[in-house]
Amino acid sequence: MFRIRAIAPAAAFALALAGCATIHNEPVNRPLSGAARHTIDLGRDVATYSDDLLIGLAFSGGGTRAAAFAFGVLQELDETRTGQGTLLDRVDFVSGVSGGSVLAAYYGLKRRSALADFRERFLLRDAEESLSGLNPNSVARAFAGGINDASQFPRWLDRNLFEGATFAQMRHDRRPRVWINAADIYNRTTFVFGRTAFTAICSDLDAYPVAQAVAASAAVPVVFAPIVIESYPGDCAARLPAWIERARANPSAPPMLKTFADAMGRYRDGSMRYIKLLDGGLVDNYGLSGFTIARLSSDTPYGPLTPEQAVKLRRALFVVVDAGRGPSGDWTRTVAGPSGTELVMAAADTAIDASVRASFTAFDSTTAEWQGALIRWRCGLSAEQRRRYGAPANWNCRDLKFTVNRVAFDQLGAERAAELNAVPTRFKLPPEQVDHLIAAGRDALRANKAYRDFLGSLGRSAPARRPVPPRPQPVAGMPVAAVAAEPR
Repeated sequence: MFRIRAIAPAAAFALALAGCATIHNEPVNRPLSGAARHTIDLGRDVATYSDDLLIGLAFSGGGTRAAAFAFGVLQELDETRTGQGTLLDRVDFVSGVSGGSVLAAYYGLKRRSALADFRERFLLRDAEESLSGLNPNSVARAFAGGINDASQFPRWLDRNLFEGATFAQMRHDRRPRVWINAADIYNRTTFVFGRTAFTAICSDLDAYPVAQAVAASAAVPVVFAPIVIESYPGDCAARLPAWIERARANPSAPPMLKTFADAMGRYRDGSMRYIKLLDGGLVDNYGLSGFTIARLSSDTPYGPLTPEQAVKLRRALFVVVDAGRGPSGDWTRTVAGPSGTELVMAAADTAIDASVRASFTAFDSTTAEWQGALIRWRCGLSAEQRRRYGAPANWNCRDLKFTVNRVAFDQLGAERAAELNAVPTRFKLPPEQVDHLIAAGRDALRANKAYRDFLGSLGRSAPARRPVPPRPQPVAGMPVAAVAAEPR
């Protein structure tokens, strides 16, 4: 393990150097052009699919271990067939943070074909090979804004995985809709790479590289310099949506909604020219804020769905795939400690765990409120409204059930959970650990009671359990130089 005190003699000199140099990333986003300056409809980040099933996935941060665990969940969803393919084919939304954003973006681009090669193209690769580590020679860069800039990790992602893809290839007329989450460190809120935020800054989302968004989502402080987005408030005439103005003006608005709306307003009013983005786990390591804000911002009982979607919907499943790190270390057995690296990591873990508990609680309660509001609205429709919105024959206005489901290591038993929790949150793992994590994702979803109950409500059952693969051998610890590429 890399020790902070090993670089202490260089720290004073590094501070002096930091005053003479600044590490930063030049923004690569472009302003909107032509008719788009006037025609973008802010707030329409919600898909327009219309059937009786809604599935949303949220992939937490946690380096390659998070991506591998979530990959196992995708594989398991592909095991259950419905009348229209498998459950994987019917995923409407996928939200990713940090390590989870790598899989979210790749799945969004390639859909089911991502299952064929994501393991080989990313999970088994050394994504740390492009990164500079924390050592005495790089301390000055750390104090100047971050050790690694956008010349490294985004380029590696683009070369090895995304192949120059931009958000134009994340088509908005097909499943799944993808949200990549970073943290706006000035406004202390989630920055979702979507049309709402990019239209607020009058920028062209379609031209923005997917690799840059993923790198922003995974940009751990100090290890990375912030990814920078430029705002072009004078370049478009589209007005902010009414819900942003209402939330900004209402001191009693839900804090999550108001903070997000205040950020959107600052982007547009010209008070923020540059938006600085770091790891999304700093504000929401589950990536649920976008879902919650989408509902809280609605002024209808059915929003963010359309009336037609809301009438046809029968079942909604939201799966939070949590590969975050649990408690670790032995400093609770002594009076002394934590110190050095342990102290920094303990402080970061405390803040992140508090944020995920808050984001999950907010999402769970918001979803429960939404289900109740939808049922009341549906049952109050007239015969003419039911016909207009496409209610099927023998429609039951109360036949609606939302399931919010967390899938995590701790649901696999204490011994297996401890082994999985010991896997480091880095972007380089041996194949046996990758495969153990993938199998764990499949087993955790299949064994989850809420998921099995959901399948039962569809008239389906989970596939038979597979044997647990052999446990991987312990792997020697890594130097923090390689990466603390994720705090989780």
